[in-house]
Amino acid sequence: MSHAPTPSPSPSARAYRCGAELAHADGWRALMGRRVGVVCNPTSLVREAGRHLHIVDAMRAAGVDVVRLYGPEHGVWATAQDMIGVEPGHDPIFGLPVDSLYGDSEDTLALRPNALEGVDVLVFDVQDVGARYYTYAATLCMALDACAARDVPVLVLDRANPLGGERVEGNGVPEAFRSFVGWIDLPQRHGLTVAEVAALYRAEAGLAATLDVVACEGWQVGRYLDEQEPFAGAPAWTPPSPNMPTVDTAVLYPGGCLVEATNLSEGRGTTRPFEVVGAPGVDARALCEAIESLAGPGLSARPLLFEPTFQKWGRQVCAGAALRCTDRDALASVRAGLAVIAAAMRVAPEIFAWRAEAYEFVTDIPAMDLLMGNTLAREVLEAGGTLDAATADFADNERRFASRVRPHLRYPRRRGVLA
Repeated sequence: MSHAPTPSPSPSARAYRCGAELAHADGWRALMGRRVGVVCNPTSLVREAGRHLHIVDAMRAAGVDVVRLYGPEHGVWATAQDMIGVEPGHDPIFGLPVDSLYGDSEDTLALRPNALEGVDVLVFDVQDVGARYYTYAATLCMALDACAARDVPVLVLDRANPLGGERVEGNGVPEAFRSFVGWIDLPQRHGLTVAEVAALYRAEAGLAATLDVVACEGWQVGRYLDEQEPFAGAPAWTPPSPNMPTVDTAVLYPGGCLVEATNLSEGRGTTRPFEVVGAPGVDARALCEAIESLAGPGLSARPLLFEPTFQKWGRQVCAGAALRCTDRDALASVRAGLAVIAAAMRVAPEIFAWRAEAYEFVTDIPAMDLLMGNTLAREVLEAGGTLDAATADFADNERRFASRVRPHLRYPRRRGVLA
């Protein structure tokens, strides 16, 4: 993928290390003598001597008493697909009890009343992708609620926002549209780390929760994760969920996730989720031309046929578009996602439909409105309006968000609305 080159760091720039790596280098001293519960998944890794260790192995090797694991959406090993409940149980690799924070009903999203019994501190270490709908930050905030009620401190091992911390795009989420994909009033692309989200949430919810953070070191805030030193040109990504295989996927996700609110395949069941879109019978070439005419700079679309192995249009050949970010600095991902939907509505009106099924346990609000935080975009697109009209509430909301969050930022921003 081509995008504007990023200047090389100065010789004095420190290499990026996440909070877990700093805690590991310190011998996990803050956790010694305490019974520890851990919210984790396959991204909960530390680098040591050219290899990666899961933090549970790293903690236990150092003598930390890890007593319980908690699996966010997709589970401790991120094996479950989206919106598939995971049962509590016993982890076969670590030999520890596991509580699920994503089951088959809305009441399973929060820690059960007895889930913190025998736990002195709850550790959270999961890689986020920098988009409001991605549910791991919501899980952290809901865990803060539970831990505040039980007087259990929370330690967040912070990780970089893989999309960088300077770009913000989107609107907010009023209370009437609150859901698991909009648990916190953030723009769709918010530019924060999970620790910053948690600090904002704790302050605005008035929680008397103890929130400790091991902050990242050497995070070059204007860079994407795969551009950080020492990662530039080397693998930097462990998929945090089954359909987030690369940083490129995360770049498109703030807009690509909106396709979930339609009957179009967003590429789940293919090797390029959120980077392909389509349905049987679509005129692929016309769709691509419409996308490129609407999306603005930074996004290209080429026609293709693809066959999802499961979910929407599973085992059926879909015609559609392969999407590619050609310029990360120029791409407005949320607007581009709206452009994809508008293009499909224009070229395939007899095929396109909004999602009718329940979405993240909500049945009485359309999925599109949950993802967008209001009815504006859907109503504008249905009326054949412009993308400017569909995103008319973005700029004011971005400014209000920046004002709210500045007191809770842990890393200085040099550009953008958060600076």
